[in-house]
Amino acid sequence: MIFPIFFTFALLLSSSFASVQDFCVADYKAPEGPAGYSCKKPAKVTVDDFVYSGLGIAGNTTNIIKAAVTPAFAAQFPGVNGLGISLARLDLDAGGVIPFHTHPGASEVLLVAQGTIIAGFVSSANTVYLKTLKKGDIMVFPQGLLHFQVNGDKAPSLAYVSFSSPSPGLQILDFALFQNDLPTELIAQTTFLDVAQIKKLKGVLGGTN
Repeated sequence: MIFPIFFTFALLLSSSFASVQDFCVADYKAPEGPAGYSCKKPAKVTVDDFVYSGLGIAGNTTNIIKAAVTPAFAAQFPGVNGLGISLARLDLDAGGVIPFHTHPGASEVLLVAQGTIIAGFVSSANTVYLKTLKKGDIMVFPQGLLHFQVNGDKAPSLAYVSFSSPSPGLQILDFALFQNDLPTELIAQTTFLDVAQIKKLKGVLGGTN
């Protein structure tokens, strides 16, 4: 009976000396490491570090995908650094699409605020989970899985997304294949796409070789 009491007392004593931080506001002037941004000194933290107004402004959808993503990640919103959360705004014009992509560092929750969005993801077993979402609907996309969003309406659509990381990461499949200098012949071998089509996509997306 003495040992459990002693163990509990020792645990409480050791934890009382533990250094606990309320937050770790990103210090953009300090070096960034694998774990994220360094913490700003508490004396230099202000309420503005915890407020971000960028998601109230519509993104520019005059591009090839007719869509825009406005992030509120640690790089833009210092207050979320170290908290395991972040957000973004998703604007989709008529015909807009967010191509197949992944977030290596986070799961995602999408909330439709306006219009209709066709969304889906593919599991590691190649099972497709597809749904047409309307205003007020939410959908979750598990970490690391390929997923997409398409405007399912003739008018602009708007959604807000949240992530389980302040720096979720992003890799768009089309850009990974066709926006670099990976040889066309290798892409053809590994994707079974026609060489002419690959060269066309490289031309559109800025790839070479």
